[in-house]
Amino acid sequence: DTAQAYHNEEGVGRAIKGSGLPREDIFLTTKVWVSNAGQEKARASIEESLRKLQTDYIDLLLIHQPFNDYYGTWRAMEEAYKAGKVRAIGVSNFLPHHLEPLLKTEVAPMVNQVECNPGCQQKQTLAYCRDHGILVEAWSPLGSGRVLENATLQALGKQYGKSAAQICLRWCLEQGVLPLPKSVTPQRIQENT
Repeated sequence: DTAQAYHNEEGVGRAIKGSGLPREDIFLTTKVWVSNAGQEKARASIEESLRKLQTDYIDLLLIHQPFNDYYGTWRAMEEAYKAGKVRAIGVSNFLPHHLEPLLKTEVAPMVNQVECNPGCQQKQTLAYCRDHGILVEAWSPLGSGRVLENATLQALGKQYGKSAAQICLRWCLEQGVLPLPKSVTPQRIQENT
């Protein structure tokens, strides 16, 4: 999960090249940043992301936030999708009223990546996306760690022999949400799989 705004595409591209893994074994996401909004700027920024990531295609390309000319950005993303440079297109941090105009385009959003966890349930957005066939991917499915201190989640974890993080991830899955957990701790990474 990379993004133009994270300034990590070049590093991820080098890591992928150096990993020795076949490209098809890696699912690569990046996001078009607000300053690259609009059809022409987004088109150029997509090419720049491909160059930095050292790849011929991106598995999932998202509009990072619903600001500026995101409709023009969407048109550039549709072009990249049709050209095979991107395998799936979607958005990040979009609410139903932001999604509405994109549902009238030739290629509807496939994914909406939003904060979603037991402490930030996004019920209206989840229902809207479900009704329109848009997969919700949860960034911060563990609530940046803050929901892990919740007494109810800890009690459920104890009852089922799981961590509070595992309870959060299961909650996401039961909501039809794809969780995207992040950690630098090997034990937690293993726990989250």
